[in-house]
Amino acid sequence: MKSYQDSVHFYGRIWVALGIFIMLMVPVSICVYYDAWPAFEHVFKGLLGVAPIFWTVGIIEVFTYAPMLGTGGTYLGFITGNLTSLKVPAALNAMQSAKVEATSEEGEVISTIAIATSAIVTTLIIALGVLLLGYLQPILESPVLTPAFDNILPALFGGLGVVYISKNWKIAIAPLLFMIVLFLLVPSLASSVGVLVPVGALVAIGVSRILYRKNKL
Repeated sequence: MKSYQDSVHFYGRIWVALGIFIMLMVPVSICVYYDAWPAFEHVFKGLLGVAPIFWTVGIIEVFTYAPMLGTGGTYLGFITGNLTSLKVPAALNAMQSAKVEATSEEGEVISTIAIATSAIVTTLIIALGVLLLGYLQPILESPVLTPAFDNILPALFGGLGVVYISKNWKIAIAPLLFMIVLFLLVPSLASSVGVLVPVGALVAIGVSRILYRKNKL
């Protein structure tokens, strides 16, 4: 297991570095081609409003999702992106179906395969959608389907939530109630889900600790 994780860390760091390099080279290549370089103060002002939130959420997601996805799943998930709405549910559902834990050798393999499969399928679907966009646009913009697209994420996590809440409702009920009350009192926080996910995790950890010390678990 150790040699596997060492190799994953080695190649994972290489691919993450390459991913960052490629993303940075896109705007640099555009600037070089058109010989149009933005002024530093404009770049700084743009980053000032976005970077602190992005960095905070990015760091929080690593600590939150890494224990769920395992070593290989974490690197692959962060490289391919779209963790919250696709990669994490795919990995958790696959491990749940296989009845394995994320920290086990089997969980490492299942999580990595699930995330890789979801990335491949997503790429194929996007490519197919681009090719057929002209034919699909009237259907996708139909008023009948609009409510369905607006509720894809709640439906996805609702299905997964039922499975995990039923496994230990004593732990799940506290963060669930906390988030329901919080969003009812401050609806504007709905756009800050990425930051609030670890808050819910901390609430669950705290409640678990209290219940454990009282021999309720």
